[in-house]
Amino acid sequence: MAETKSNNGLKVIAGLLLVLLVGLVIYTVSLYKEKQDNTDKLSKEKELVVEDLTSLRSEYDKAILESNATNEELVSARDNIAKYIDSVKTMKLDISALGKYRRQVSILTKERQQLIRKVDSLTRSNGRLVMERDSTFTELEKQTVFNDSLVVQNTQLANVVERGSALNISKLAVDAVKERNSGKLVSTSRAGATDKFKVCFTLTNNTIAQAGDKAFYIEVLDPQGNVLGESFTKTSDSGASVTYSKATSFYYENKALDVCDYINKPSGDFQKGNYMVNVYDNKLKLLGTSKFTLK
Repeated sequence: MAETKSNNGLKVIAGLLLVLLVGLVIYTVSLYKEKQDNTDKLSKEKELVVEDLTSLRSEYDKAILESNATNEELVSARDNIAKYIDSVKTMKLDISALGKYRRQVSILTKERQQLIRKVDSLTRSNGRLVMERDSTFTELEKQTVFNDSLVVQNTQLANVVERGSALNISKLAVDAVKERNSGKLVSTSRAGATDKFKVCFTLTNNTIAQAGDKAFYIEVLDPQGNVLGESFTKTSDSGASVTYSKATSFYYENKALDVCDYINKPSGDFQKGNYMVNVYDNKLKLLGTSKFTLK
């Protein structure tokens, strides 16, 4: 009798263990499926971001082909989108990073709409100018003296328009540096040895731009697409918004000016991988982009 009870007890325990084992297997399979579903969802979201950026780039290609003359702003905007596409394709799957690029797609879409409207307006203005020029030339054939004077004025106006009033940069360069005990900064390519990033660019001369205090905004993206630094936010009058690492200020006197600033190390060491640096003007126009890698 006692032996029967003992066997029954062992069967109950074995049954409970079997139930627990089955439950553990179901729970493990459920966790794996949930992880796989999240990975698939992130992959699809990444593909959608790439598709949106590719579509934007195609629209710029079409606008450039339809333009009567090469528009540097359209070409620059298209090339910057191509860089974003490369960055998204190489990034690791991360909800935060994908969210940032999704917001960037929205910003780029608004910028494209504004730029296309601007190009369309300039095209219409150029058409009216061509008509007015033809009419003026007909009259100027009868007035030789006035013709000479108008040619001089048109030449001067063309030079002014060519220079433009917008500020631009060249020679954008980023260098990872280590600070020695003496205070001397030396270049390095190793993440663990890097103390700060040195960002330098040359502001091109512009004789008709307004001289005075200027502020440019430096955005440094780490290998995961996060903004380094204190992550300030700047919003333009048009509603565009950029999260940047640091604002650099200087006094501009219409002459070429070399500008350098530093982005300090975060709470820990810099990560290994690819970094991107963007420089914006006060209206949040993207003036230049540079990439570099820390080993």
